[in-house]
Amino acid sequence: MILSDKTLLKMIEERTLIIEPLDRKQIQPASIDIRLGNTFSIVEDSPTGIINLEKEIQYKTITSDTYILLPNQFVLATTMEYINLPNNVTAFVEGRSSLGRMGLFIQNAGWVDPGFEGQITLELFNANRCAIELKAGRRVGQLVFAKMDDTALNPYNGKYQGQKGATGSRVFLDYEIE
Repeated sequence: MILSDKTLLKMIEERTLIIEPLDRKQIQPASIDIRLGNTFSIVEDSPTGIINLEKEIQYKTITSDTYILLPNQFVLATTMEYINLPNNVTAFVEGRSSLGRMGLFIQNAGWVDPGFEGQITLELFNANRCAIELKAGRRVGQLVFAKMDDTALNPYNGKYQGQKGATGSRVFLDYEIE
């Protein structure tokens, strides 16, 4: 079940859902707007030109209120908002159609697990032929919340728990179960 603005407001007031900073204008009928933060990370060039999933990937991270995203460039960014989901609520990250129509693709794997706490890292890609100026504080997407049928048996406590800023891939920490 998708949560309404009325339910979201009640959860925020009760502090069972934490989103900070939050302006009441961000609360929409069935979602909460998220804004672009001020940290951006790009993958460092490797000597081989190949990213190896078993090794830690190096990133260059900058803090700035403005970032120029060049055509066909990929950058990690972060939300201004720090969130803390209860163990019975999940969230979906959705980009804004207005930005997609400019060629700015906003993603983050699209899913936030119950129990997650931290800023959300966004993957941004400029599919346009022109550069796009990104500014901290601008609305870039929205979180749509859904209540689960029960509390999660194993709420999120993974490698991105508590992240702040544009956090690079930690895929090298994965392991295979054989």
